[in-house]
Amino acid sequence: MSTQACCPVEIEITEAPPISSQQETLLDMHSVLNTFNILLGELQFLELELDDWQVLQPSLKSLEQLVNALGDRPTIFAYLQQISDLRAAITANIETALVQYPDKAATPDVQEAVANIQSVFNVVEVRVQQLLAREKAPSAWVEVPIEQLQAQFGQVFQAIEKNSKGRYRILHNIAAQEASDYFLTFDIQTANGRTVLMPPVFEDVMRDLIANARKYTPQGGKIIAGLVQTADHLKFVVEDTGCGIPVEEIPKVVGFGYRGSNVQHRRTMGGGFGLTKAFFVTKRFQGRMWIRSAAGAGTRITIDLPMPSTVVAGTSERGDTQG
Repeated sequence: MSTQACCPVEIEITEAPPISSQQETLLDMHSVLNTFNILLGELQFLELELDDWQVLQPSLKSLEQLVNALGDRPTIFAYLQQISDLRAAITANIETALVQYPDKAATPDVQEAVANIQSVFNVVEVRVQQLLAREKAPSAWVEVPIEQLQAQFGQVFQAIEKNSKGRYRILHNIAAQEASDYFLTFDIQTANGRTVLMPPVFEDVMRDLIANARKYTPQGGKIIAGLVQTADHLKFVVEDTGCGIPVEEIPKVVGFGYRGSNVQHRRTMGGGFGLTKAFFVTKRFQGRMWIRSAAGAGTRITIDLPMPSTVVAGTSERGDTQG
């Protein structure tokens, strides 16, 4: 193991290569890109289980058309406004396919795949509504109940675990962790103990960074995340025991589509934009971002946003919203 692997270095990220308008749109769509990719995977798995590579082609082509439009802002928002119609069409396609193959439709794997598709669509519809609302007020800060935020993240962790098809579990009690499991904890602390005041897009950032931490951490590893809000700032930290980032590459990993040289061989379902989005959102809200890492030594990401003096959405004065 190299010296760098034993000596993580923390670097403040202050700049990144400029991005095009198309790339900026892809960053905004990152929260739905991953879910669309999961849907594509589940549909392909369902075709495999039904042993018919044509039966779900209408659904697959519709989703692929949507994914290909993610960088075109007017087109993708037009698609997103019709997401319920797309869900209905795909559901009808699946039901028709199951009627064609009644014996295979009754198998546990097929039933689980169908249930997973509907579960992922539930997540998609929530995220689409968030995107549409965010488009109207991109600089807004809103109050989110802590209980609601924790429940939403719990659903994300369950979905990630389910998508592993039994390869691992995501547990929140370290005493229950076995060699193939991940231990994950996410604590939230605010002044009033009930709500978090934050830009809605920051939920995407936290979710993406926690998912990345899991993705680049071997099974049996640990992911520790925390969010603290005071009168002055909103601070988020996520730390993992994963493969880390070569020290000399830390300033580069926020570049659009850049992946560390030690993980380029890994196949992932995402677009590789998580750190890029985190950095550009941080700068959009006048915050600061640090990455502490080294190859083989895990990664710690810290984001600190100053609290606004007034709130764009919700109550007008910062003090009033803190209860």
